[in-house]
Parts: sequence; structure tokens; C-alpha cells
Amino acid sequence: MYIIIASSNKGKIDEIQRWLPEHTVVPYSEILGSFEIEETGLTFQENAIIKVEAIVQKLSEKKYDKEYIVISDDSGLTVKALNNEPGLYSARYAGLDANDGENNAKLIQKLNEKNLTKTPAYYTACLAVAYKNSIYTTHGWMYGDVINELKGQGGFGYDPLFIPNGYKDTLGILDNSIKKELSHRSRALFLAMKIIKVLLK
Repeated sequence: MYIIIASSNKGKIDEIQRWLPEHTVVPYSEILGSFEIEETGLTFQENAIIKVEAIVQKLSEKKYDKEYIVISDDSGLTVKALNNEPGLYSARYAGLDANDGENNAKLIQKLNEKNLTKTPAYYTACLAVAYKNSIYTTHGWMYGDVINELKGQGGFGYDPLFIPNGYKDTLGILDNSIKKELSHRSRALFLAMKIIKVLLK
């Protein structure tokens, strides 16, 4: 079974591959080449569905003949004290082509503007699973705090700024095994795996 991921983000692909070691996990761009998917949804769920539908349509047009499941996700960080920013715009908080460093720098700047060194935040992940003619979605959350300085170089995204509840270190420092257990994406993926196992019976 090919698991086609509607992302070229290596961090996301590696995380899903760790959950599905018995399957071939590939980014959509390996099969279809890169193309832009416009995320016009008003929620993480809407954006995840938009992405998975776009990949399925392209695979159909290409007449892709292998058995496959398409997984897309939309995820982001919500900081209540910043009017729920960056939220849906987490990946492009500092601009359309912003990288992790630029997005982190903007978040730190916003925290500093409010004289916040630490404040509650949470991650949301929605996964959409497309198999044959059906789409299913699952959600996962991770709660904690964001801080106004980078700590650690592990992970990706806002990991060096996020301290999960019950821990003193950021996700940029914590071991991958701990992050897998806590991750919002892992929680959504855990539920998605239940769906996938039923689909493949």
C-alpha cells in the first residue's frame, strides 16, 4: 500500500513513516511533481480536506494505478494571548515563503511586544484520509506554553519555543520518543490508523 502524503515537509513525512513502517510513505510531489494547493478553508479540517481532494483529483487525472491512501494534514499553533495567532497561518506566519526561523522570529517578536516570556498555547492537527471514494478526518491536540526564546534544535516548526504541559524542556530538546507520544499529529494519526486498519480489512 502506498501512503501518499499531501505535503513535502520532511518532518511531517518522517513522523508519519515512523507510525507506518510497513507501508511506503511518499510525498505527493514524488508522483505528481510539485504544484500549489490553495488553502482557502476557515478551519484546519477544511484545509486538510481541500489538500487531500486536490491530490486525489491529480492522481485520477494521471490514472495512477497503484493502490493508495492519501493523507493530508493541516496543523498549527494557537497562542491565546496573541489573538489566537498564528493559527491557520502558522506555516506562513512571517510570509508566504517564510521558513521556520522566520516564523519563530515573528512569534518571539509578538510575544516581546506584549512583554510575555511564557504564555499558554496549543497545537491542533487535523488529518484527512482519502481511500477510494471516501474521506475521513481526525483531530489531535497538544497543550502547553510558548516562550520568547529558542531552546533546542530538534524537531521543526515552533518546536524550540513550545513547552508541553508536564515538561520543563521545549519540543526542540525533548527526545523523539516523548514527542511522538505527546504530538498533536501523533494523536490525530493514532485515530486515523484505526480508520485505515478498518478500511484495509
